[in-house]
Order: sequence, then C-alpha cells, then structure tokens
Amino acid sequence: MTVRVLLVDDQPLIRAGLRVLMADSPDLEVIGEAGSGAQAVAQVAEARPDVVVMDIRMPGMDGIEATRIITSGADAPQVLILTTFDDDEYVYGALRAGASGFLVKDMSLEDILDAVRVVAAGDGLIAPGVTRRLIAEFAGRPEPARPPRTVEGVTDREREVLTLVGRGLNNAEIAAELFISVATAKAHVARLLAKLTARDRIQLVIIAYEQGLVQPPG
Repeated sequence: MTVRVLLVDDQPLIRAGLRVLMADSPDLEVIGEAGSGAQAVAQVAEARPDVVVMDIRMPGMDGIEATRIITSGADAPQVLILTTFDDDEYVYGALRAGASGFLVKDMSLEDILDAVRVVAAGDGLIAPGVTRRLIAEFAGRPEPARPPRTVEGVTDREREVLTLVGRGLNNAEIAAELFISVATAKAHVARLLAKLTARDRIQLVIIAYEQGLVQPPG
C-alpha cells in the first residue's frame, strides 16, 4: 500500500529535499505541496492525503491552526509536525491540536521515512529521548479553555500502563516493566485509547502529563 503524503513548509528547499527523499521509496508518494497553513487545509480537502508533514512557523495561518482544522474533519489524515526542536515552543500546542507526532529537521533521512510510515499506520510517534524531552517540557502548559480529560473508568493496571506510555515506553518496554506479554501490553494500550477517546499514543502521553501521572523534570 502506498502512503500519500502532502508536504507543508514555507521553505521550497525543504519541500524539494523531502520530495526527492520520498521519491526513492516505493511505498511513499508525494501528492502535493503547500507553503502555508491555509494552502495545506485547501490541499487536504482536494487531494485527500494519508499523511501531512507539517511545518509550524509559516506566514499567515501557522501549522498549529492548520493541524486543528485538518484533524477536526471527517476521515482526517495523520499530521506529522516538522520542527526545529531547540527553539520551537509550539510543538505541544500542535500535539494538542491533533498531530500524531513530529519530526526534527536534522533527523536522519531514514528516521524521517520511518516516522511517516509510523503515523500512516495509525500510531503516534513516541521517539525515545527527543519526544520524551519535548513533551516533558511543554506538558505542564494545558490550555485553560480546554480542560484535560479525566482517567476515570480505567483499571489500576491500565493506569500503570498509561503512566509508562507517558514516560515514552513502547509496548515491549511496558511488557518488560510490568512482567506481562507484549500482546497484553498492546491490548491495555488499545483499551486506553478507546476509554479516553484518544487518537493515538501521543494523546495518551499528553493525558498522562496533564493528570499528574508523570511529572516533567525540574
């Protein structure tokens, strides 16, 4: 199955580089480009991509607002944020807006391709190290107008799993931590997604931080 990708960045050279990179991957197809958030929203409605690789800082409508609009629609594509980690303070807002993960512009080429495939498969991108640091930094800043979801109705074991997801552990690491099988860990995560009406693991991480199950460092 070919993953249809829309590239959104106000820098043509970034888009051109990603297009060339994906052209060498038979399972990825770039079906369009956009240089602003408004153009991205229009392109999504017209081209119906599977994944949108979205920059944040763009003139006019930024990537956060575009992500919020795109992910609120029916049959919405996955949105993968493209950002510069060191100075981009808008990533947490983008994740809250419905993004399924993010890329860092200086990631390796293979990691970028893998990230697109991960979110295309419907999973959030929880990259060890980078994602943990990023979400830990911004998780203590929930938007006042959007109260966090509660974790009522989950079992004690599911709460343990949610805490470990919040720490950035994958299913195999959760299984090892709790002395359960990987299949059981995966089932717990699936039930949490359903009970908390979370889109993917990224949103589970946010819920874990907002509820105080995991504390940002410092």
